[in-house]
Amino acid sequence: MRNKEEIRSQTMLPDGQTAGTQITKNIWLAPDGKYRWVYEFNMLKNPTILISVVRVLLLAFGIVMALMLAVQLTEGVMGTFEEYWGFYKGMLILLGILLFLSVIAYLIVAKSFGWSYFVLFTMDEEFVQNRYMKQTFEKAQALGWLTALVGLVAGNPTTAGAGLISATRDTSTSEFAYVRKVKAVRRRQVIYVNQLLGHNQVYAEPEDFDFVRNWIADHCPNAKIRGH
Repeated sequence: MRNKEEIRSQTMLPDGQTAGTQITKNIWLAPDGKYRWVYEFNMLKNPTILISVVRVLLLAFGIVMALMLAVQLTEGVMGTFEEYWGFYKGMLILLGILLFLSVIAYLIVAKSFGWSYFVLFTMDEEFVQNRYMKQTFEKAQALGWLTALVGLVAGNPTTAGAGLISATRDTSTSEFAYVRKVKAVRRRQVIYVNQLLGHNQVYAEPEDFDFVRNWIADHCPNAKIRGH
């Protein structure tokens, strides 16, 4: 339940109908019962995506190394320490090169995005969804678009849906009933919402973080909750 202190203001349509309620500084509750907010992801200041890429690379590399070692032990192929060190040293050098190239690739992609991009989040009782806004959006335009969307949901849901599709592109949805792990990392303004076969990252500004984190934690009955 929302406290009275959480309700900041309401936007009214010309006919007096409530278009939306401002819950925190950046989060709006639309008449359709869904919370919406726009988050600006700074790709230089927030390394969350780069960290995720590096983790996947290290995991894949570790699995390959473990399989190679298991095959050697199973087949009874035992070499000298120098032979092992020479082989694995080469593999570690390869890993270093791959990590370096990953950082370079990340910087190239970040530059192509103008070093930041915007994500529209939609959240209700059942799910949280990310929609990545097109690269042409700037901050003032994205925030103005969000306010307009909240009004359109009340006045014309069909038009709002069409506008949502045209202004955004890739989407990622996490259904709370299937979430197995929720981890909040406040210093990077990210909440990991992980299902068995799908991982999602929900971002919120510091002034919105507690509301989003607590809502997700309260609506994921089967998840382990970590972080505050």
